[in-house]
Amino acid sequence: MSFPVRNTIRSSSESPPPPLELCYENVNGSCVKSPYSPGPRVLLYVVFGFGAVLAVFGNFLVVISVLHFKQLHSPTNFLIASLACADFLVGVTVMPFSMVRSVESCWYFGDSFCTFHSCCDVAFCISSLFHLCFISIDRYIAVTDPLVYPTKFTVSVSGMCISISWILPVVYSGALFYTGANDDGLEELARDLYCIGRCQLVLNQYWILTDFLLFFIPTLVMITLYSKIFLVARKQAQKIEASVSNSESSSESFKARVAKRERKAAKTLGVTVVAFLISWLPYIVDSFFDSYLGIMTPSFVYEILVWFSYYNSALNPLIYAAFYPWFRKAVKLTITGQVLKGSSSTINVFSKET
Repeated sequence: MSFPVRNTIRSSSESPPPPLELCYENVNGSCVKSPYSPGPRVLLYVVFGFGAVLAVFGNFLVVISVLHFKQLHSPTNFLIASLACADFLVGVTVMPFSMVRSVESCWYFGDSFCTFHSCCDVAFCISSLFHLCFISIDRYIAVTDPLVYPTKFTVSVSGMCISISWILPVVYSGALFYTGANDDGLEELARDLYCIGRCQLVLNQYWILTDFLLFFIPTLVMITLYSKIFLVARKQAQKIEASVSNSESSSESFKARVAKRERKAAKTLGVTVVAFLISWLPYIVDSFFDSYLGIMTPSFVYEILVWFSYYNSALNPLIYAAFYPWFRKAVKLTITGQVLKGSSSTINVFSKET
């Protein structure tokens, strides 16, 4: 991040400015360091560190819960577990190093790891978005046609969606950063901005637009599908309420229970989608306008937007804990060590209300 240089006139009586603090002392080409005072520095480490720990352990519990308990082996839950893997990897490979960069205003991990770090950042963000898009398709089919849904969205279909959600983002981000395509036409600017201790790769307008479309198109799909889901859910609820006073056959009662369960799952995952969009939209929009309008976002604002988006990886397990009784029970069994018992995978994790 660069800043405009302001020229000031000093009188001879004024004391000289304090020496600049560098990321690497006695190294030519080192970046200038902008350290925080001790109080804010500790507070930032606590806030950012808490987000990283929550992202790692919260999503780890989601993955363990879905993979260990056989009752949770469903196409939707496999998508949720894969989404949790992406968020888990953000907590492991992205957030700890970004925390040091944000607080210390320096990158101490080398240029090669900077490229890898940026690649992971982009890949896991796009992967999360693709997972959420496929989950919205899954929920749309489940709510609009719950009885036929098991034959349409099978485990193999879920596996195919998971593969697409991982392969395409990894290939895209790897090709973007490891071929140097990200700064085509901006090589001179990249050289001017480069200094030892910086990790902020330059993206040209073409790739900024591509990133924006990769975010916007799945987002539009999700908004459209969830709008239809809630319209259908409202009609189903009205139909069920109208039939409460009438005698229902066991078949009709079963249909009502299935529809209610699928609507509840759609509502929970809809909250997850909204949380993702709220977290990432400010950063995506800021990057787009920065590139096309030539606006330079102040460094502290940029860091706020970045960490607002990172914290989404820590938020999903909290959403599941709030809305899924089975997740709370699975976490309790995991933390208390019950999962180490041989027969624990067959434990019933669903409550009567689920």
